[in-house]
Amino acid sequence: MSDIQAKIQQERQEARKVCELKGDGSAECAAAWDAVEELQAEASHQRDKEVEKTSLEQYCDDNPEAAECRVYDN
Repeated sequence: MSDIQAKIQQERQEARKVCELKGDGSAECAAAWDAVEELQAEASHQRDKEVEKTSLEQYCDDNPEAAECRVYDN
């Protein structure tokens, strides 16, 4: 996870440089900040994956046919 955070910091610095050179309203500046946003979104998705399952979810993964784990479509 720290690897992606380092990449985000690097991209932020690059975006700031691009915006200083090309101007805040330039397409290059917008694209640079879009790259930062994409990395932040990926970091968020990785954090979401790290969330541990509840004991019921773990039980249902091991015992999908148990009554507690059945899912009915209405």
